[in-house]
Amino acid sequence: MAKKTKSSNFKPLDILRGMSRDELMTELETTRKELFILRMKKTLGELKQTHHIKLHKKYIAQLSTFLSSAL
Repeated sequence: MAKKTKSSNFKPLDILRGMSRDELMTELETTRKELFILRMKKTLGELKQTHHIKLHKKYIAQLSTFLSSAL
């Protein structure tokens, strides 16, 4: 069975639920910066694990969902 690889330091959903709005905003901002860096590395041909881009996009979507529901 293949091992699951975790990219960066993504937090589990139960921890995200307990975070405040400000913490979610900073987490979203840092993840977007990491995604930008990954895209730049891919363009330059330096990124070998391109699946990390998809994982970051998914995590950004999760964070955005938590932010919109935590009104």
